[in-house]
Amino acid sequence: MSSNPDGVPRRSFRQRALPVITKLLHGSAPFISTFLLIHLTAPMLANLGGSSLASQTLLLGREYYQTDFGEKYLLLGPLAVHSLSGIVKRVLSPSKAPPRPWTSLLALTGYANMIFFLPHFMTHRVHPMNPAAPIHAVGPSELDFEFVKYGLANWPWTSWLLYGGLVVSVLAHAVDGDRLLFNTYFGETMGRIKAAARKRLLAIGLGLVAVPVLAGVFVMSREPLMTLSSTAERFRASFIESPFYRI
Repeated sequence: MSSNPDGVPRRSFRQRALPVITKLLHGSAPFISTFLLIHLTAPMLANLGGSSLASQTLLLGREYYQTDFGEKYLLLGPLAVHSLSGIVKRVLSPSKAPPRPWTSLLALTGYANMIFFLPHFMTHRVHPMNPAAPIHAVGPSELDFEFVKYGLANWPWTSWLLYGGLVVSVLAHAVDGDRLLFNTYFGETMGRIKAAARKRLLAIGLGLVAVPVLAGVFVMSREPLMTLSSTAERFRASFIESPFYRI
């Protein structure tokens, strides 16, 4: 480490960059948590009112995260910042002092989220917007939980694997990440959440959120399809754009 004329050691690029990257990593997390709270409320409510109530809630929630501004700056932007910050932080961190082991729950679920999110986003957001025949750009009002039900009815194993994997990995990552954020910013004043409490927190998080979400998906999977045959053909064309649904 070199020194400036005043004799004060100059910090290396790594030493200057890592705190900024950490702030970006932590600062993007609340935006993602807000999206998850809104997005996962819809399938949870299917336990009370089936796909009808879930679809109504889904369409209302899109007013937050699927507008021109919201999707770019409240969802995709924070997701990109969070993912890239985590990767860059691991690359820049000294080998003797990595952020955490590759095998830690936070790291494993973070990489699992990247794997599960891409096919989910492509299947439910990108492919349905294809204006070409036979999809003809499935509109937001048509892209409700009937679309999800169609996938569950025709590709049950693939759909359950992708939905279940994404929900469990996202919530496990969120619970463990929230514990880290709490300890970082409130630990000194409010008391740290010890590692011994991790399993209990995970059980609570998965029990209160993941189980109701997947139970709601199960409820909807047992309902009959309520979509026109012409719309169902467009749904099918959209699904098979993904290689996961050609198996």
